Amino acid sequence: MKPVAEQMDIIRRGAVEILVEAELEEKLAQAAAKGKPLRIKAGFDPTAPDLHLGHTVLIQKLKQFQELGHEVNFLIGDFTGMIGDPTGKNETRKQLTREEVLANAETYKEQVFKILDPARTKVVFNSSWMGPMSAAELIALASRYTVARMLERDDFHKRFTGQQPIAVHEFLYPLVQGWDSVALEADVELGGTDQKFNLLVGRELQKQVGQRPQSVLTMPLLEGLDGVNKMSKSLGNYVGISESPKEIYGKLMSISDPLMVRYYELLSDVDLATLARVQRGVGGEPDGMHPMEAKRALAREIVTRFHGAAAAVKAEEDFLQQFRQKELPDDIPDYRCTSDKAVWICSLLTASGTVSSNGEARRLIQQGGVKLNGEKVTNAELELEPTGEAILQAGKRRYVRVIFQP
Repeated sequence: MKPVAEQMDIIRRGAVEILVEAELEEKLAQAAAKGKPLRIKAGFDPTAPDLHLGHTVLIQKLKQFQELGHEVNFLIGDFTGMIGDPTGKNETRKQLTREEVLANAETYKEQVFKILDPARTKVVFNSSWMGPMSAAELIALASRYTVARMLERDDFHKRFTGQQPIAVHEFLYPLVQGWDSVALEADVELGGTDQKFNLLVGRELQKQVGQRPQSVLTMPLLEGLDGVNKMSKSLGNYVGISESPKEIYGKLMSISDPLMVRYYELLSDVDLATLARVQRGVGGEPDGMHPMEAKRALAREIVTRFHGAAAAVKAEEDFLQQFRQKELPDDIPDYRCTSDKAVWICSLLTASGTVSSNGEARRLIQQGGVKLNGEKVTNAELELEPTGEAILQAGKRRYVRVIFQP
């Protein structure tokens, strides 16, 4: 296992809150000393058949724990799915049938293994321990929490004060989710920020039965393509992981630069050093990655994850072809670059004959007269990675297609 400090740097990436951080560090140190991985838990109710990128934020964090050598428990809430998670809702959720839940659960398993390693993932169903529970045992579980504590939860409190109905079975949801942590003896549970109350119920129930309370890690709710609202199919601002490669690539190329950084942080496999380069590029710093180059790399990565590398290459080719047909002249000259190292943009412009000197290239960039794949270049020290191809524009009419052949 990596040293605790390195593990914590990876675990903190994109996280909103870790409760309690010192406890988690201690658990990681003990796991390393004993050679025994931590049990990491995240639960997903199979309430719909298809996942979008917003759902994968937690799965991506599970993958990071998995790569750090810990045991991942992907919990499918086939029992809680029939209750209906009341989180964030101002009315009682429609309860699903057993058949609907099981059908959705099968599609979940197929989709999550595009991110998680199946050989190192334990898929568990909470009906395994909740199904056999007797009515008397369920009543005993309900006795472990008070109505007053339940009404501390923000959405329950709003509905109660707003005189909107709360069904009794909805109070069972946080208790069952918490009992899942007891059943699994979870060391860490992940959830969205909207799940914090439920995650803390798990800590409390573990304490009551004499287990060491789980550490809680909350992740943000991913903004959709509009950069404002939570990603949601109902709002139409989503990227579905079962959508076509062309659709996924095109949607990701449409996002803003600040949102791209957010997606890199929460969805990408790039290391922390590359993430920092992306951040510096959006900030216009000299040694950063150009935002357009970074966006294309992100779109390729996400399409590759769900559809394979060949599909990602084809999606990018289709996108660039559409871009060329829409905005570019037909007779753009090609320049083949054989460097196997990052290439300075000014030297590319000069070597390709697009400008007469590096000095002219630098001045044009400073004046806002150079574009890379349609995006204005603001950093005269920008270096391009020698992969794929790029369209450079100097002034209004000078174009070159740079084809990297290292």
